[in-house]
Formats: sequence, structure tokens, C-alpha cells
Amino acid sequence: MGIFPSEWLVLLVFVPGFRRVAQTGIATGSVYTYISVMTEMAEKTGSEAVAQNAVERFILHWGDLGATWGVNRSVAQIHALLLVSDRPLTAEAICDRLGLARSNVSGSVKELQGWGLVRREPIAGDRRDHFVAVGDAWDMAAKIVAIRKAREIDPAKAILKSCLADVADDPAASDAAVRRLRDINDTIDLLDDWYAEMKDLPRETAVSLLGLGRRAVEFLRPFLKKKAVDGAN
Repeated sequence: MGIFPSEWLVLLVFVPGFRRVAQTGIATGSVYTYISVMTEMAEKTGSEAVAQNAVERFILHWGDLGATWGVNRSVAQIHALLLVSDRPLTAEAICDRLGLARSNVSGSVKELQGWGLVRREPIAGDRRDHFVAVGDAWDMAAKIVAIRKAREIDPAKAILKSCLADVADDPAASDAAVRRLRDINDTIDLLDDWYAEMKDLPRETAVSLLGLGRRAVEFLRPFLKKKAVDGAN
């Protein structure tokens, strides 16, 4: 059970051994440090505590999201921590904040650097490596989409095309199976082509297109109807 401010004040006044430890800073059980930490916690305002809890929830949730994407949970949590940090962090600071082993942090940071999501940030007068998240939310989203496409969509597309190439010689494949494979392949090709065009657009143009939403559909509806009529004829 923790020692709260009123309790350690009693100890300081009435227990000489405890008072000597606090006065000299001799860290038998890190008592002095513990008192300082408890005092700091007691002095935090309600809004600061809420903000801290919100940040911690975000880091934990980002780690859960990473796991669903096939990304190591520690990698995702480190990325989240760097995203919300107001200054570059050392590996030691990341270890302390997330309670991770140094080897885990080192490997995770290297992985994030390989994806272009994290970079080193030199700090004058400090020889240690410091790390920051790269870019803003748009850059982050674009990199994550590219990573997921490379890890999930591209391999699936390659396997599907291989299956389509071999299906003609497979007597066990029904016509329905062949049609569905072709439909899936056409859909993936369409989405892949759309992604290739969108990712090369200037950011301002892409943001404007996304902001149109259903208005873009309404604008294009006459052209789509005309194309359908021309195709029927």
C-alpha cells in the first residue's frame, strides 16, 4: 500500500530513522525519491491527470491497432509515444515510459526507422541518440497505407494472378470459381490503380478530393450515366 503525503509527514516528524533518510537522501529503498514522486503526483491538477490518462490510453490503443495490422505491439506503442511527445526522446526515456527492455526498444526503433516513421534528431551537447516521429498525420497515414499494401495487398495480388494463370488447366475448378477469382482480381487491380494515382497527387489536391465526399459522386453522376448508356449501346 502506498504512503500518502499525510502519512509520510507523520513519519518524518515522529520516526528519526525515516527523517534521517529523507534529510540525507540516502536511498535505502529509494525513500526520498518515493516521497518526491508522491508529492509531484499530489500536486498535479485534475486537467493534467486527465490529459495524461488520455495520452496513455492512446498509446495503449495504438499498440492494439498495431497488433491487428500485424505490427509488433511494442513497435506500435513506441511510435505512438513519439507521435505525442513534445520533444525528442532517448531510448532510455522510451524504456522508462513504456516499461520495455532496452533490446526491445532498440529493435523496434530500427524497424520504425526502416519504415520511415521515425528518425534520429541530434541534440546539441548530448551524445545520446534521440528519436522523433517523422512528418504530420497525413505523412503518417500515407506511410502506414504504403506499408500495409506492401505487406498484405501486394502478396495477395501476386498469389491471385498465379492462381488465375493456372486455373485454366485445373479440371477441378468450376466456372463459378473462375468467375469469382476474376472478379476479385479485377477489383484488386482497380483499387491498386486508384492507389497508384492518388499517392502521387499533391497533398492539397488529394485532401480536396477527400473533402468532397458524396458531392464528388453527385458531380460525376451525369458522366457515369452517359458512360453506362454508351456501354449498353
